[in-house]
Amino acid sequence: MSVKSAPYKSRLNNLRIRSVSNRSSGILLHPTSLPSPFGIGDLGAEARAFIDFLHDAGQTLWQTLPLGPTGYGDSPYQAISAFAGNPLLIDPRQLIEDGWLNQSVINVARFSPGLVKFEIVRDFKERVLHLAFLHFKRSSLSNYPGFEEFCDHSSWWLTDYATFRALKDMHGGSSWTDWHRELSQRDPITLSTIKSTLEEQILEQKFFQFIFFHQWKALRSYSRERGVRIIGDLPIFVAHDSADVWAHREYFKLNRDGKPTVVAGVPPDYFSDTGQLWGNPLYDWVRLRADNFQWWIDRVRWSLELFDFVRVDHFRGFAACWEIPATDVTAQNGEWVDTPGRELFATLKKTLGDLAIIAENLGVITPDVERLREEFGFPGMRVLQFAFGGDATNDHLPHNHTRETVVYTGTHDNDTTIGWFENLDGDQREYCLQYLAIDRSEINWDMIRAAMASVADNAIIPMQDVLGLPSEARMNLPASENGNWTWRMPLNSIPHELIQRLKVLTEVYGRSTE
Repeated sequence: MSVKSAPYKSRLNNLRIRSVSNRSSGILLHPTSLPSPFGIGDLGAEARAFIDFLHDAGQTLWQTLPLGPTGYGDSPYQAISAFAGNPLLIDPRQLIEDGWLNQSVINVARFSPGLVKFEIVRDFKERVLHLAFLHFKRSSLSNYPGFEEFCDHSSWWLTDYATFRALKDMHGGSSWTDWHRELSQRDPITLSTIKSTLEEQILEQKFFQFIFFHQWKALRSYSRERGVRIIGDLPIFVAHDSADVWAHREYFKLNRDGKPTVVAGVPPDYFSDTGQLWGNPLYDWVRLRADNFQWWIDRVRWSLELFDFVRVDHFRGFAACWEIPATDVTAQNGEWVDTPGRELFATLKKTLGDLAIIAENLGVITPDVERLREEFGFPGMRVLQFAFGGDATNDHLPHNHTRETVVYTGTHDNDTTIGWFENLDGDQREYCLQYLAIDRSEINWDMIRAAMASVADNAIIPMQDVLGLPSEARMNLPASENGNWTWRMPLNSIPHELIQRLKVLTEVYGRSTE
């Protein structure tokens, strides 16, 4: 891959440009998209190399997608737990270094460097992790410092999650509503008996979580040493087939069989003429309020333990949710139903203090949503790919940005900038060219420059745009079911010239810490 030399580089070689504000910038990349020898990115050497790249390029932020264990469709936004980590992100090489696995186990691993093939990767990782667990069983707990402490510290979610996973495996992966009624309804006597029967399987799931968070803690420590802060992602909703809904069905709008009566989505929008039918169960806010929002307090506290900042997905759902009858096949016939977001965030702030939250305020945003965001001081989002429809009042145009904002060229739901530009209609393409005063030869870098130049305090660039990749590198196409979440970075794809180019732009626009 050829990369042009950075513009004005020679004039800046000896110039030190220091940031005089809180301005910063970073990269959006999910760990699954990192290159690795095992068919999927993980928390190992390549993640550390990526942090080194961020540091060398003057970036101080790394934004990920949700890190939970994925279920059907492999979407990180449909995790089977709001608290657990995804075992597919565990690095086998660290298991060897920590003495939990034999080198011979991974010597036979052969994966192509292309897209993530989740089924193949899952088979390999589950086999490797099971062997590590067998080693764990044969060893003394003294060889695993912190395991019992982790289980005690995390028991408020870990026991339910591990039990749910063991039961799900016992039922061949079927949804919890299809289990025996005594198990789906969590009959105390039946549940106690099954926990005894599945004691080893439950312990195995706890061990996997211990390994995940052991590796995540080490990676985050490395990130801090390199001056890089991590932005996590907290989806407002959880998957119906999840440990959270199974264990806390009283907090969701379900019928007597445990199935949703209404589900989440959004009305027709930029991405779909029939809206987006996500299918997540909606919260029973009356019950959550009666418990002083304790489930949400636990969830936000846990997220802020794991990340430096948390992007809250679909923030507008804290003002009102689009409720769709569970029997509908599109999102067109829903209705907006008010939610107690102000009361919730007041409780969170009172309990947890200042909240390092970024509000994803995209889509159908009404004044009450913005009032809620502004009242609690959460920065919102602006996306440059949305800027060139409409006129000069478009909020996504850089001249309409405000400081308390995070600006993106695109998000995980957008096409790559090169793919987006190629598919623009004529009027929007012409407006983009006029506004940016460009010749279209390097649209990805022109958009990166516009984001860096924005008055917004923070700028985040998808890695695909830094690499200048076409639509084939898109991470997700909303309202589609196939081909998402599989993109991975090519090996050795960050040449020195590209690192320097990004660093220079960061310095020019006052986003460097040096």
